[in-house]
Amino acid sequence: MRYFRLLLAVLWLAAPLGAQTLDGPSGPLRVTQMADALNGPWAFGFLPDGSVLITEKRGHLWRLSEGRKSAVGGVGPVADIGQGGLLDILVPRDFAQTRQLYFTQAIRQGRGTGTALATARLERGANTLTDWRVLYQIAAGSRGGRHFGSRLVEAPDGTLFMTVGERGDRPSAQDLGRENGSVLRLTRSGDPAPENPFTSREGASPAIWSYGHRNPQGASLDTDGNLWITEHGAKGGDEVNLIAKGANYGWPVISYGRHYSGGKIGEGTAKPGMEQPAFYWDPSIAPSGLMVYSGQIWPEWQGDFFAGSLKFGFISRLSGDPLREAQRLQGPETARVRDIREAPDGTIWFLSEGNGALYRLSP
Repeated sequence: MRYFRLLLAVLWLAAPLGAQTLDGPSGPLRVTQMADALNGPWAFGFLPDGSVLITEKRGHLWRLSEGRKSAVGGVGPVADIGQGGLLDILVPRDFAQTRQLYFTQAIRQGRGTGTALATARLERGANTLTDWRVLYQIAAGSRGGRHFGSRLVEAPDGTLFMTVGERGDRPSAQDLGRENGSVLRLTRSGDPAPENPFTSREGASPAIWSYGHRNPQGASLDTDGNLWITEHGAKGGDEVNLIAKGANYGWPVISYGRHYSGGKIGEGTAKPGMEQPAFYWDPSIAPSGLMVYSGQIWPEWQGDFFAGSLKFGFISRLSGDPLREAQRLQGPETARVRDIREAPDGTIWFLSEGNGALYRLSP
């Protein structure tokens, strides 16, 4: 009898979890493993021919085509240190014509390391990158392996948004002379975009679009073309922010979190001239990867935000105005979700660092 009661308790606890947390708006979601045996996967991108490129932090690049995974050569040197390494990948809208890819990476800078933008070409049918070049790197990297960011988003006009962490140097996020803790806006050649807000301010970096960020590891455009990011707080206070030109997002002056020691951060949760988050998580979930869904397959989810959790192993779905967390999709596959993106066919794909695998959500 004791064994029977124990079995019932286990089934009662286990069964509803999968049924509730992997439910779509019109029925259960099908979770399909697309690739496995990945070591520290960080990002992925869809190519026009239907194949998928996957980065690994240690500096490896994979191509997934018709269910088979093959190595792609030609990746330039990266600094695989702490949270840094080969990070994001961007397949621009005109890739079929230009064959140009963009990456973010950690790069050695003397005794320190910083975040950089790199580019390379992948010719049709090739499995080796050519002409790997670093286009831009932050001016003053720091020692240690924390808070590199870093995501890439192609703006509607073709320029590139690049998120940069403050590298564990908190005051630098308020210093316009340094790119630490900022969103940069760059041309495709790696120059600061001419319309950036601080191009004429003496001592300021002309690449900065917004500042006062801690460690932004998710970025996406919404259905109206606005840029949103997710960023790690300290102990509590992970944020979702709508990014505005020239805006200051407050770190480390204001925050909804506390230091890991329990101590107070800065001056509180608000200050004139500093932006408030559209949403924040407390306790922290360590958000990584951000997608705003088009509604192609699931119209009920049109405009909803999906963010991976590194800390608790789920996908957070945010909806409404103001934003609120509407659902947590959680199962064995969602261990340390590092990246999440919508495929051209409207399915949702996500990268599990914990499982070393790439998955697809479909009806």
